Amino acid sequence: MTSRDLNLAQPDQTASFNRRQMPTIAPGTFEEMALTPMRKVIAQRLQQAKAFIPHIYVRQEIDAEPLVQLREQLKSGQLKVSVNDFIIRACALALKEHPVANSGFDSQTQSVILFKTIDISVAVSVEGGLITPIVRHADYKNLGEISLEVKELAARAKLGKLKPEEYKGGSFTISNMGMFGVSEFAAIINPPQSCILAVGGIEDAPCVKNGQVVAGKRMNLTLSADHRVVDGADAAKFLKTIQKYLESPALLLV
Repeated sequence: MTSRDLNLAQPDQTASFNRRQMPTIAPGTFEEMALTPMRKVIAQRLQQAKAFIPHIYVRQEIDAEPLVQLREQLKSGQLKVSVNDFIIRACALALKEHPVANSGFDSQTQSVILFKTIDISVAVSVEGGLITPIVRHADYKNLGEISLEVKELAARAKLGKLKPEEYKGGSFTISNMGMFGVSEFAAIINPPQSCILAVGGIEDAPCVKNGQVVAGKRMNLTLSADHRVVDGADAAKFLKTIQKYLESPALLLV
C-alpha cells in the first residue's frame, strides 16, 4: 500500500463509495459495425436533407386540455383514438387551408412540387430503423378511419410487411415522440417534402387562464420547413391553424 492509496481511501462511515476492480479492456477500445441496408438508406437521405435543405424551425405550444378531455369522453363511449390520430386529422385539414405546406422541392429541376393530394407520412420506429407508412387522401378520412388505418399500417410496418407504395411518397410527415416522454424536438425534413411536424408529449404544467395560474396540460409542436418553398410567415400561419384545431378538437369530429 502506498501513500496515494491512503489518500484515496474513504473514511470509515455508514455510506461509502465502494472501490471496484478496474476492467482489463484498454480505454478507447471499439469495434466497427457495418450499416444495415435500411440504416444506410436512412443515413444517406438524412445527410443529404440536412446538408442541402435550408431548414427553418417554428415552434408552438398547444393547450392540450380540451384534447385530453375529448379523448377521455370518446374513450368512455368505447371509441379509442390516439393523440396522434387527432394530430393527423388536424394536419390534414390545415394542409387543405395552407397548400404551400403540402408541397415539395425537386433538387434536380430546381422547381417546387405542388402535391394535388394530401398524403400524410407517419414516422414509425421499427427494428433497425424508421419507416413512414402513408395515410393517403387524409383530408377525406374521419378520425375513426384514420385511427384504424394507422393502427393497421403501423402493425404491418413493424412486421416488415408494407408494400412499397404504402411507405414511398407522401406530401407531409408527422414524427411523434411524445410516447417516449420527450418534451420537444426538431425533425429533419423527409425529401422531397417541404415540411415535417415534430410532436412532443402532453405534460402537466402551470397555465395562466383568466388572469389566474391553474394546472393545465401543454404540448409542443415544432414544424421544420424547407425555406426554399415555405417562408416563415407561411409556416407560422400553418402551425397556428393546427393549433386552432387541436385546441378546439370537436372540429376534428366533423
